[in-house]
Amino acid sequence: MLSYFQAIVIGLVQGVTELFPISSLGHSVLIPAWLGWDHLVTAQSASESFYLAFVVALHVATAIALFVYFRQDWYRIIGGFFRTLRTRRLETPDERMAWLLIIATIPAGLTGLVFEHALRTLFAKPLSAAIFLTVNGVILLFGERVRRRAMVRNLIAEHPTARSEGEEGRRLDTLSFKEAGAVGVAQIGALFAGVSRSGITMVAGLVRGLDHEDAARFSFLLATPIIFAAGLLKIPDLTGHLGNGIRGQVAVGSICAGLAAYASVRFLMRFFETQTLMPFAIYCLAFGTISIIRFA
Repeated sequence: MLSYFQAIVIGLVQGVTELFPISSLGHSVLIPAWLGWDHLVTAQSASESFYLAFVVALHVATAIALFVYFRQDWYRIIGGFFRTLRTRRLETPDERMAWLLIIATIPAGLTGLVFEHALRTLFAKPLSAAIFLTVNGVILLFGERVRRRAMVRNLIAEHPTARSEGEEGRRLDTLSFKEAGAVGVAQIGALFAGVSRSGITMVAGLVRGLDHEDAARFSFLLATPIIFAAGLLKIPDLTGHLGNGIRGQVAVGSICAGLAAYASVRFLMRFFETQTLMPFAIYCLAFGTISIIRFA
């Protein structure tokens, strides 16, 4: 069914790839396929799947790790949200951020409820995941190219700016609600195995003038509630027959995923102070292309 060794490997992979812009869903298909764990590959696209229930539990662990890392931000954002309910005004960056996140969450949340199951059963296969992983690499390259264009520089010049160690960008709280909605729409692409949630939302932020650090911050904050909510909807599956024989593996895999996710977000927030998406674009293009050749 699912060994403890497999649970550890997939848990570690999930914790890293959910935050690195290289698609956790794509890797949850491709890594078992490369390792010859064919029963896990088949289970990923089944209509009822113990493996999907396992992966969803890993997502919850990842969301918890994100919340722990950004807990100070979340305390301020949640407090800001409740203040806006009382005052009916947006007066601070934290209050504005709360509503930016709410608006950006709606498109992917609603689309996921309606289409997630159909898209997973149709596209969560090695060849499809490899193709979309390659597409993800192209998206990351596109984001880096557009970020350097004059129109983005002009957009930055029109707004109050914040400078990270490596570059200048508009302040995160200057995003309009329309722009937040556009970032949320971009997140829908992550429903396809191989397209990275963090990658595509970072690109959406970069083309609106955010620097890499703030684009990553907004991406991770946005991912936390939607990953957690999606996980909670599926967690009850583990209490039924789909959880039989794998609950211990779920616990071990979730611990591994949570620890890997915390280490990953800590690394990435420092990485994006000075670096770009280019290394991840190259990785996706290389691994995606090799996987297409392997599974075609």
